[in-house]
Amino acid sequence: MSKFEKAKAEIVSEKTLADQWTRLSSFDLDYTDSHGEKHRLKREIYHRTPAACILLYDPKRETVVLVRQFRLPAQLVGEPAWMIEVPAGLLDGDDPDAAIRREAMEETGFRVRDVRFLFKAMTSPGSITEIIHFFAAVIDTSDRVADGGGLAEEHEDIEVLEVRLSDAMAMIESGDIYDAKTIMLLQWAVLNRASLK
Repeated sequence: MSKFEKAKAEIVSEKTLADQWTRLSSFDLDYTDSHGEKHRLKREIYHRTPAACILLYDPKRETVVLVRQFRLPAQLVGEPAWMIEVPAGLLDGDDPDAAIRREAMEETGFRVRDVRFLFKAMTSPGSITEIIHFFAAVIDTSDRVADGGGLAEEHEDIEVLEVRLSDAMAMIESGDIYDAKTIMLLQWAVLNRASLK
């Protein structure tokens, strides 16, 4: 038996600090550590709803479809505010498969035929509850049936980019791509290119 199996956390209290775009809570918890010692800890947690993201890959041209949009947190930490990312969005009550088809169409104008579920991940589990479902889909030029660019009523202002996979990987090294979910999917694509036909 691992000593960490003795560790446990009991929530003592929760207080809502903000509840607008997303809910922010402050928690007090009693944490019994792996040595059996009890500590009162404080944590602030953002309650984010589940999301999905997708790698759109054209094997004939060896390109991926990415989007560029404004991200305030990037600007606040001194990074370029218009981030390059894979298409993504909240599930909004849909199952992940349906949600990512919707988001791909809204953001890029690509109609996705067959989506392949890859994995799910928490990208910042120390403070955010969001679980992201990762997908991939093979596309070609005939699948682009609209302009994309996001929804006007949501004030989305999205640029659609088609980039060679090798160039996208180089953009990670140069720092032009620094979004975690995008890096994960691009690396997955390089490791699994043979299965994307």
